[in-house]
Amino acid sequence: RFCSGFDFSFGLRHPVPPLSNMPIAEPDVEVPAGDVKKGAKLFKAKCAQCHTIEKGGNAKQGPPLWGIMGRQSGTYDGFAYSEANKNSGIIWSDKHMFEYLVNPKKYIPGTKMVFAGIKKDKERADLITFMAAQG
Repeated sequence: RFCSGFDFSFGLRHPVPPLSNMPIAEPDVEVPAGDVKKGAKLFKAKCAQCHTIEKGGNAKQGPPLWGIMGRQSGTYDGFAYSEANKNSGIIWSDKHMFEYLVNPKKYIPGTKMVFAGIKKDKERADLITFMAAQG
C-alpha cells in the first residue's frame, strides 16, 4: 500500500483545511454586455420554476434572487442552503454568476441546485443583466 500511515501534516500543529472549505475567488473573466429583455425571457424559461426575482418574493425550490448581486452565497434567511453553498465564500458578482451558471454543480461542488447550466456566453450575460436590473 502506497504511503500507508504517512503523516501528511508535515509537522504542522493544525492540519491544512481541505480545499472544499476554501473561498472561491472571483474569476478573472470579462462578462459581455447583456440584454435585459432577452434576460427576462431566459429567466422565465430557465429559472422561474425554482426562483422568484421580484422584491419580497418567496423562496421556492431555490432562494429568491432579488438583490443577489453583492449578497454572500448561502445567506438568505429562511432558505436551507447546502453546506457547500454556505461555505463557498462567494459574494455574488456578475463574474461569479457568469462562471457559476455554466455548471453550478462544478462551480460549487455539493450545491443542491439541480440545473444543468447555460453554456452560451451571451445567454448568461443576458440573464445576469436582467437579474442585476431587478435589484
